Amino acid sequence: MFALRPLVAVPRSFARGMCSGSNPVGFIGLGQMGSRMAENLVKAGHNVLAFDVNKDAVNKLVAAGGSSAESPKAVAAAARVVVTMLPSNPHVRSVYCGADGILTEGGARDGSLLIDCSTIEPGVAKEVAAEALARGAILVDAPVSGGTPGAEQATLTFMVGGPKDAFTDAEKILQAMGRKIVHCGDVGMGQAAKLCNNMVLAISMAAVSEGHALAGRLGLDHKVLAEIVNTSSGRCWSSDTYNPHPGVMDGVPSSRGYTGGFACDLMVKDLGLATSAANASDPRLGLPFGSLALQMYTLMSAHGAGQKDFSAIYEFLREVPKGK
Repeated sequence: MFALRPLVAVPRSFARGMCSGSNPVGFIGLGQMGSRMAENLVKAGHNVLAFDVNKDAVNKLVAAGGSSAESPKAVAAAARVVVTMLPSNPHVRSVYCGADGILTEGGARDGSLLIDCSTIEPGVAKEVAAEALARGAILVDAPVSGGTPGAEQATLTFMVGGPKDAFTDAEKILQAMGRKIVHCGDVGMGQAAKLCNNMVLAISMAAVSEGHALAGRLGLDHKVLAEIVNTSSGRCWSSDTYNPHPGVMDGVPSSRGYTGGFACDLMVKDLGLATSAANASDPRLGLPFGSLALQMYTLMSAHGAGQKDFSAIYEFLREVPKGK
């Protein structure tokens, strides 16, 4: 566990000019979300310097106009602003503090602005931010909501935790990738907001999926159900933007075999983080619906669907009663 240090804002003399066109923006983590986000930075005119262990993903970004580096440290050495989009706590700790990490000698330096868009425990965000501060850099946590459609269309919502001055500087970069950027408070509060949001999302997706499963049993047309739900009291993002039933909407994971979205295993991770945070709160908070959602998505993963988009919970709910 890292020792926590007081967090302060980056001096304004460092922050000025970090987002100019002459300075590269580093990007580490080119997965389903990160690759689309990095491409939007390129489209916005930024010189994007990227690293990922997946060389094919790096090559794709280079073909789109970016450039590549050999390690996270190399990215941080060249770029005053670095964005990271990583799967979980261990990946964030490794990329920032591991061998050839962003915060190792020769990497980030005085005035570097580090924007972590991963979804991790709020406490881990605070730990890594303290390590960054020890090098004269500053880290803000900026997890996202909006899924792969939002990442592709640059309409993401960013939930940002960190000092106000650092938020103002980060906002200049995040505007190229999202439509709404919200300052949630100190470091870690972006993560707190994301965990609450994703728990609501997981529960609502399961509810919409159960509704469609019941519609199928009753003989109701799924497009008719969606039309009704989306204009009445059941309306939610899981139905009107990311509908889980194949054929109801184009351009969402359910229309392409539940691929290319937010994996079930990642939702299991986020629900686990939310449950852990609730258990650690004082007084302890019970999450009856969140806990049930965690069980459902965990069971779905155990049945071999962990890499499918989480909206495949519809497919799982529909089929499991048949013994499949």
